[in-house]
Amino acid sequence: MAPAASGIICRVPSARIFTTSEAPVGVLDKIRRLLEQAFDDGFSDDDWQHTLGGWHVVILDDMDDSMDPVSHAAVVPRVLEVAGRPWHSGYVEGVATAPGRQREGLGSLAMSQLAPILRGNFDMGALSTGRHDFYERLGWERWRGPSFARRGRQLTRTAEEDDGLMVFRFGPSRDLDLSAAIVCESRTGDDW
Repeated sequence: MAPAASGIICRVPSARIFTTSEAPVGVLDKIRRLLEQAFDDGFSDDDWQHTLGGWHVVILDDMDDSMDPVSHAAVVPRVLEVAGRPWHSGYVEGVATAPGRQREGLGSLAMSQLAPILRGNFDMGALSTGRHDFYERLGWERWRGPSFARRGRQLTRTAEEDDGLMVFRFGPSRDLDLSAAIVCESRTGDDW
């Protein structure tokens, strides 16, 4: 923490970025606890598994060595099909801020740190949320087309997910048709 001009201690957030395999010892456990607290115990084992295998952005209060996250966002690789074409997509998972630290811009900071990862490693970004306003101000757009999950060769309609899907278009995906059909591979827990 840094002293402010008025003598008040102010928190200076910093971001750490690493892949799941590069995570410092014990940090993944701290991230999971943060997610469980933020989602009020509505964060399942499947949700946790969906958060692993890609990049993590962890927001800390300052540059101390405790690595106690106050906010987190992850992006994992998934192939999504749009209008029959596969897209190498960065799927955002595990976006949360500690309950006592929400509305301080920490989630926005975490998501802003994910944007270069998306642009540098993927054709597009995607996520599922009920918080459209949060993501829209960060450049995300609502998906308007029907959604499906692929189970082997069969497509299953996931109409209950349609309203929550959002994408981040850039580069190769900048002209992506937001009203086309979008398909993900099925997975344990929530497909989207």
